Amino acid sequence: MLSRFPLRGLGAAVLLACLAACSTPPRVPETPAAPTPPVAVAKLPPKIGLALGGGAARGFAHVGVIQVLEENGIKPDLVVGTSAGSLVAAMYASGRNGQQLQVAAMQMDEAAFADWTLPLFNRGVLRGEALARYVDNQVGHKLMENMAMPLGVVATDLASGQGVLFQRGDTGTAVRASSAVPAVFLPVRIGQHEYVDGGLVSPVPVRYARQMGAEVVIGVDISSAPEGNPSGDTLQVLLQTFAIMGKSINGWELKDADVVVRPALRGMSSADFTSKKRAIEAGRAAMQAALPQLKAALEAKAHTAAP
Repeated sequence: MLSRFPLRGLGAAVLLACLAACSTPPRVPETPAAPTPPVAVAKLPPKIGLALGGGAARGFAHVGVIQVLEENGIKPDLVVGTSAGSLVAAMYASGRNGQQLQVAAMQMDEAAFADWTLPLFNRGVLRGEALARYVDNQVGHKLMENMAMPLGVVATDLASGQGVLFQRGDTGTAVRASSAVPAVFLPVRIGQHEYVDGGLVSPVPVRYARQMGAEVVIGVDISSAPEGNPSGDTLQVLLQTFAIMGKSINGWELKDADVVVRPALRGMSSADFTSKKRAIEAGRAAMQAALPQLKAALEAKAHTAAP
């Protein structure tokens, strides 16, 4: 219709501008983009390994250590033990908690392990079969590979002198081998090899916890310092020999632990099975004191979760 009325002058320009404005939709102001919130980076806790050392009756301290860990919500991912530590490790790995371990400890009768050999067998005075039966009963006859958590037991190959980490097979036999103090227990034959106490090569099995995959290792040292120990009879001389040797080996092996727990067991001999409660309380106190160091290690070694 507009073509019939020619547009002239200023009026034409105004009319064209109005038509252009009416044909263009109004511009809506843009809403500023909201700032992108920072992405929370998930942290995975490191794998915790509990390495329980040897020390015969002093091993009851391990029970107190486990109790304090549980009370603070810290659960190891794996456990490995030497000698007395292997006994506690096996029972813990089978699914028992700290309180159940204490009940078992207080009911333990060391006389049940006294299966004497005949004088003819002069490689040891105890066979160790009773100890193996006791362990198997305590863990419900579970094989090592069927435990509630990964379990390692350290023994020494008598022929080669090398440490051996058992992770499969009969639990009682492995603990018996790990606890076979030379001249006290007979060596334990497994397959084609004979084994004796793991404390000869690894009094606190920190390196074996690493071997099993631990990123943070708690080493529990219950060894007896050699200074001031009696050495009047054959057994005392033997125990003193172990104390001297263990002090030397622990000097370098414990350096690889993230946290070293040393229960205050001064004056308690490795043969003192009457001081169970004292040993458990010493383990509790030592682990309680080490908690800040452990929590710092866990924080430092936490790693970023994969996307």
